[in-house]
Amino acid sequence: MTRKPWLAGGFAVVLLALLAAPAADLRLGQLDAGSSPEVTAVRQANDAVSAAFGPGAGTPLTVLGRLPEPVADAGDPRVSPLVAMVRVQPGVAAVGPATPSEEDGRVVTVQVIASTSGGDPATADLVHRLRSQSVPGMTVHVGGNTAARADLAERVTDKLPLVIGVVLLLSVAVLLLSFRAPLLAIKAAVMDLLSIGAAYGALTAVFTWGWGVTWIGLSGPVPIPSFVPLMLFALLFGLSMDYEVFLLSDVQRRWNSTGDNLRSVREGLIGTGRVITAAAAIMIGVFLAFVPNNDPTIKMFGVGLAVAIAVDATVVRCLLVPATMAVLGDLNWWTPGRRRSKVAESAGV
Repeated sequence: MTRKPWLAGGFAVVLLALLAAPAADLRLGQLDAGSSPEVTAVRQANDAVSAAFGPGAGTPLTVLGRLPEPVADAGDPRVSPLVAMVRVQPGVAAVGPATPSEEDGRVVTVQVIASTSGGDPATADLVHRLRSQSVPGMTVHVGGNTAARADLAERVTDKLPLVIGVVLLLSVAVLLLSFRAPLLAIKAAVMDLLSIGAAYGALTAVFTWGWGVTWIGLSGPVPIPSFVPLMLFALLFGLSMDYEVFLLSDVQRRWNSTGDNLRSVREGLIGTGRVITAAAAIMIGVFLAFVPNNDPTIKMFGVGLAVAIAVDATVVRCLLVPATMAVLGDLNWWTPGRRRSKVAESAGV
């Protein structure tokens, strides 16, 4: 890897790009009972309800209209426009009667059954469509578990780039304090992102595209809950950073003694390789044990964590890290204000 770093590094980059490419199509959604394996009781019950009453019967929406003045009953003419508006919306299978609140009569609720299941993106589109409608003299809101999960997915999606940015900045700052080498700190954070990108790509390929999804016990593609990528990022960034710091600490210790970058990289990789490989193998085995679980979310964590750790301990640590450190040479250890090499310092020049 250090004798032909451009070849090794180029191969690693291409491989990582292929693994992470599906992540460009990562779509977040929400799971429902229909996402569970067919052998589970909750899936069988959901299929029976869907066959009898429609796929949206188990995940109704609640449309709420707020009026400035109370209404006496559901027959009040001010209520009918709300029901009429809901009925004409595409994707609505059934609409229940309007029910005024018993306290002050200024709030009217309508139960809506969608023609699609709660986990279908079309149901989330229906929620947005209902919220965008206007009814004269009334403020319209849409609630219920399905609407709440759709809101959570959007909020997490909006905040995910901010979370990633903050974690990266904090990690680079801590690594800079530890190694006092800016390029090394930035490179370590980027390497961790590559492993996480591979995990996101695996999630998309398996659970969104359906590649091999039947092998892990599901009947077909299922939505990826919004919190899964966020939790995976937090877990994988910490695990990957452990490997990176362990390897770089050994390499830096050897470089402080010899001043020879290539020798330090080679000896550091050899010295830590068995420990990193053994630890990764243990964790991969543990994470793969999540996959047989009937909960699709647990399966997602198992697949994502196992793929990321396998990629991190092999492609990243064994190929990309030594190759990039060989290409950068003494720039790995450059610190603003340091002009002399370690060899010159050790010689007293």
